[in-house]
Amino acid sequence: MSSRTLTNDSFLPVDQSRFNYQDFTWCLSLFGTAVGAGVLFLPIKAGAGGFWPLVILALIAAPMTWFAHKSLARFVLSSTKPESNITDTVEEHFGKTGANLISFAYFFAIFPIVLIYGVGITNTVDSFMVNQMGIASIPRWILSGGLILAMTGGVVFGRELMLKVTSILVYPLVFLLLALSIYLIPDWNTSMMEVSPEWSSMPSIIWLSIPLIVFSFNHSPIISQFTKEQRRKYGQNAVEKTDAITGGAALMLMGFVMFFVFSVVLSLSPEQLLLAKEQNISILSYLANEHESPMISLMGPIVAFTAITSSYFGHFLGAHEGLVGVIKCRTTASVNIIEKVSLAFIVLSTWVVAIVNPSILGMIEAVGAPMIAAILFLMPVFAMHKVPAMAKYKTSLPVQIFTVICGLAAISSVLYDIF
Repeated sequence: MSSRTLTNDSFLPVDQSRFNYQDFTWCLSLFGTAVGAGVLFLPIKAGAGGFWPLVILALIAAPMTWFAHKSLARFVLSSTKPESNITDTVEEHFGKTGANLISFAYFFAIFPIVLIYGVGITNTVDSFMVNQMGIASIPRWILSGGLILAMTGGVVFGRELMLKVTSILVYPLVFLLLALSIYLIPDWNTSMMEVSPEWSSMPSIIWLSIPLIVFSFNHSPIISQFTKEQRRKYGQNAVEKTDAITGGAALMLMGFVMFFVFSVVLSLSPEQLLLAKEQNISILSYLANEHESPMISLMGPIVAFTAITSSYFGHFLGAHEGLVGVIKCRTTASVNIIEKVSLAFIVLSTWVVAIVNPSILGMIEAVGAPMIAAILFLMPVFAMHKVPAMAKYKTSLPVQIFTVICGLAAISSVLYDIF
């Protein structure tokens, strides 16, 4: 085995010296795309099931995230066209019908996340203004519209700048998440651990929590851009880079995010977690409102705002790409017109949902996670067995089985909740 090859299921390249600064920057971009509303609500949902199920979820989060995202990146690499994105690759492998189906699913996997961020950023800023700054709320339709237009403007008028800003934002985000997690350690208590687990119900608790893990660690919207860049730079060796970088991002997510989740959960009681859910605000906004510490009051909203903003960029790109793909298959209009119509639709619908203010956790569980699981966990494994071009990108059979089980668990748990 050459020094450049990767073991199929290792997190880092065999020759670690080849993991360069650009690779680390991409790890940060993937991390920043994932860390958004899901992570800020993860302690509320995951902690509600008790401490020990949370431990098990933490153990499976990293492999679940890495196996799925590296398989999706390999799927994009299987296209014969270097500039192909996910929907282009689907059309190449499965034809127009498959492309229509996947474009539709891909759009509805990511679009609800953009809607969630519209609600999340509005609630975060409103809570900060009222509770920390002591000023009256701005009318919700004005506040939400201004915030959504500002974030979207960053994407529309400076995509390259936006990618750089996203990478820059991740540095303070990682630092603030870590600092906040450490700061909460003196508040740790045993109230969560004292809740005796019902071992017979633990599998169902874990099963019902998987959709939020899938959503919270998801960075599939930026996988197309990321994979195309690796292919442009490394050609046939791009698979080594995509495997290594997605592995690094998964390790970062497990280390920083799960430490944050445990620190928050251990510093609160089950009753407080329930109250945060009822208020439809992120756990950081709840902590800022409850703690008398100026540091928490200031740091909580800043982390929440940074996380949502950095993640909005990547998800908006994915939603826009998906909607353009859906419309393009059904009209002869020019791509320029389709892109503008898609942009207007996403902005207006996000604004309307932000004004209505539905339950964020409910939207995550009912709409976002099942579609993400289908695209991210199931489609690449299916392609490994049906598409000849994917043969050389196959992962090991145990990895395929684990990935499919996680995807089916995410979808079935949501269906169970609904029916």
